[in-house]
Amino acid sequence: MNRRNTALLWVAALAFLFFYPRLFGPYYTNLFVSFAVFAAYSVSLNMLLGYTGLLSFGHAMFFGAGGYGTALALKHIPGLPIIPAVLIGFFTAMILALVLSPLMVRATGAAFAMLHLAFGQLMYVLALKLRGITGGEDGISGFPIPPLNIPWMGSISMNDSMNFFYFVIIILGLSGWLMWFFTKTPLGQVQIGVRDNTKRIEYLGYKVPQTKAVVYMMSGAFAGVAGSIYGLFQNLVSADGSLGILVSFAPITNTVVGGVGSFFGPIWGTAIFQLIQEISVRYTERIELVEGLMLVLVMMFAPTGFVGLIHSMRSKLTALSVSLASRKYVENA
Repeated sequence: MNRRNTALLWVAALAFLFFYPRLFGPYYTNLFVSFAVFAAYSVSLNMLLGYTGLLSFGHAMFFGAGGYGTALALKHIPGLPIIPAVLIGFFTAMILALVLSPLMVRATGAAFAMLHLAFGQLMYVLALKLRGITGGEDGISGFPIPPLNIPWMGSISMNDSMNFFYFVIIILGLSGWLMWFFTKTPLGQVQIGVRDNTKRIEYLGYKVPQTKAVVYMMSGAFAGVAGSIYGLFQNLVSADGSLGILVSFAPITNTVVGGVGSFFGPIWGTAIFQLIQEISVRYTERIELVEGLMLVLVMMFAPTGFVGLIHSMRSKLTALSVSLASRKYVENA
């Protein structure tokens, strides 16, 4: 029964995604693309924060590395297909994570967070200063968006919002599935052990720095995919839009509001913030103030996030139903 319900749920979700751009039009289609990008970006951060216990204040450097890698490749390599362009963003972010990992995996707690803040700001300044490569404050824009070439379907234009929507859903959906699958592997279980008790994991014979390095590279690489897709979506990659401090804090707030440690928590958090932004922008320009108040309320009254709140309510309802059933049984007896 559970398998059948799960299968029906997936079929309904896929049908909804297929008809979404036809039902809601270009504006809400673009809004959903933005949501999907930052949901994947937030899930990539949660691989560090929720599953390994490592808080990063500079995760935007991988997001930006993916965006700049893809944009520069499309600008300087004529005729580059779109899939290799996204893969270049993926590997650019992965290489950056590989270079930083020998230092980062030996830091924990506040040191890990502040090192990322420092390196994130370093990447931001480099993007501004290296104007000949990155375009400085103007960024890189106007690069060609190549079509998607499929042997049995021909060339599919990515300038059409509907086609691009399906492309984004497939790429980010596959990325999300790979990250979920990674958490279910033996290495994914080891990373949870690293979060909970590092000394016990070392005693069992696992190499903690190497485990952190693998998780770190995977997290950075998938943040790069999100940054690459975001650059294609905006047709612009800039320092403020891809490497700014607010870009680093966005996945943290999404994860905290959605639920740290839950794979789907960052997705829920991104959806909640996207909804708040859409409602707030109609009444005020101080969207950051509204988001900040939302974050404060969550930290005060629902520290486990939206997913934790749902689990808590479900547990209370189950306990209440069991209590009522027991009382009814006693009365009948």
